[in-house]
Amino acid sequence: MTTSKLGKLYLIPTTLGDTNPLDVLPVTIKNTIESIDIFIVENEKTARRFIKSIAPEKKQPSLELFLLNKFTEFTELPEFLNPCLSGKNVGLLSEAGCPAIADPGADVVKIAHAKNIQVVPLVGPSSIIMAVMSSGMNGQSFAFNGYLPIDKQERKAELLRLERLSFQHNQSQLFIETPYRNNAMLEDICKVLHPETDVCVACDITLPTEFIKTQSVQAWKKNSADLHKRPALFIIHKH
Repeated sequence: MTTSKLGKLYLIPTTLGDTNPLDVLPVTIKNTIESIDIFIVENEKTARRFIKSIAPEKKQPSLELFLLNKFTEFTELPEFLNPCLSGKNVGLLSEAGCPAIADPGADVVKIAHAKNIQVVPLVGPSSIIMAVMSSGMNGQSFAFNGYLPIDKQERKAELLRLERLSFQHNQSQLFIETPYRNNAMLEDICKVLHPETDVCVACDITLPTEFIKTQSVQAWKKNSADLHKRPALFIIHKH
């Protein structure tokens, strides 16, 4: 079987919040969604809302949606790509931002490669990349670490480990927190890390309430910010 007879897997970015899709997404996203009826999504309701917002003429009953979330068994994933084996294109949608980046879609992409299905990444906002771009930190070497431990002592140890890594390797360290614990995270950062360590907080990226600020731990202690229930990324770098 050759790739020319197979459908493609399109990786379709979405908005990072409640904003006009065409303010942050290129027209290729609209064109792709209009041409595809089969999607792999994390949440059916929000996926349908996004598809309707960017392609209002598309008939919703014609959509075939496969759910990919924490309840999906790994053994189910290969069937999601069966339409590609029949020559149909499939779209992989993230809940926010780019599919397969801090997102469960990576497993589907890996299976697509194993089945010789062409993977087509489309351009769209990635909060991780946009945070690094706007931080003033090392865009040549950085690492995304996902969520840090919830336990206070384990979190303290991990913050110190990441600070040490940033210093030893000149590598900026990114991580995220559940939005309702953001303020507690910033407090812990200020308590645990060296006063001269740089900290960037990038919050509500691409939204009207966007807030991006890089300053030392010492400066954050004097000039904090309310991050409660706002999607945020934290970046630290000790020089």
